[in-house]
Amino acid sequence: MQAEHDETAARADSLREQIDQLTSALAEVEARLAEIVTTGKAIDCLALPEPAQAPAGPATVYRRIATAFNEHPRRILRVRDLHEPLWPPTDEPSINLTRSRLGRLVRQGLLDQPGHGRYQKRTNAALRGLESAQPTAATLA
Repeated sequence: MQAEHDETAARADSLREQIDQLTSALAEVEARLAEIVTTGKAIDCLALPEPAQAPAGPATVYRRIATAFNEHPRRILRVRDLHEPLWPPTDEPSINLTRSRLGRLVRQGLLDQPGHGRYQKRTNAALRGLESAQPTAATLA
């Protein structure tokens, strides 16, 4: 019985030591975590605000349209199908502006209009040049 008592007491002492070690390690980790949080807040305060995105100019808009048609050269796209992923506001005036831009590209011979409100890349027209070229004022008028 005495041997079992001594063994249990030794085990209890060992567990107390482990508890002390773990408590000390936990205190160190919590202190480091507090330092990291403080550093993160300081960095956030020093970070520069992101600049507001400038509205896309006509050249950028036409490049986006050209890229969309070059990615899907044989696909017929509706105005809404093209407009929604490129310019989020889907109100009627915004869609009419996209429709007008597509009409300009049809008149220039870069796109075909196989049906009302549907547009397709003209098979013999290369929109690649439109992606890199800056449109002239006459082109955008």
